[in-house]
Amino acid sequence: MARQHAFKASLAAFLVSALAGCTQDTGFSDLDRFMEETRAKPRGHVEPLPEFKAYEAFTYSAADRRSPFEPPIDVQLTMVDQAPESTVEPDLDRPREVLENYGLTELEMVGTLASAEGNLFALIEDPDGGIHRVRRGNYMGNNYGRIIGISETRVELLEIVPNGQGGWVERPRTLSLEEEG
Repeated sequence: MARQHAFKASLAAFLVSALAGCTQDTGFSDLDRFMEETRAKPRGHVEPLPEFKAYEAFTYSAADRRSPFEPPIDVQLTMVDQAPESTVEPDLDRPREVLENYGLTELEMVGTLASAEGNLFALIEDPDGGIHRVRRGNYMGNNYGRIIGISETRVELLEIVPNGQGGWVERPRTLSLEEEG
């Protein structure tokens, strides 16, 4: 037991001397000097962040113009050489029907009726809320639109519109049944 007591005493003495060696102020003098010199230097100035301009979106406005990679077309020569496409003209002496006072976008197909003979009529609602029964051969719309066909879900028209060169051209249009869902 004396041996164990002597071992503990020598271990304690070793630890105390090791701790005493750590407390001595050796080896840090150069580090302390460097820190003092760094603190003594004048401090730098950080420039403020630059102001950024807001992003402005670029609007491409030349989409409807001629491509710069294609040769220009002489419009005058093509229009002079062009013969009239058709002899279509609206009948201006014909009395106008009620639905010709509205544009096709203002009219709405709301249903159909079938007669006992099997004739199919379309029901068209005008912007004022009135319902009109139309059949094949009736006119509707601002552009002399003549009804050429009626089915359960749509009315087919043939409009006569100006072609931009003093003549007229036929244009097919459709008015569809709007289903509420």
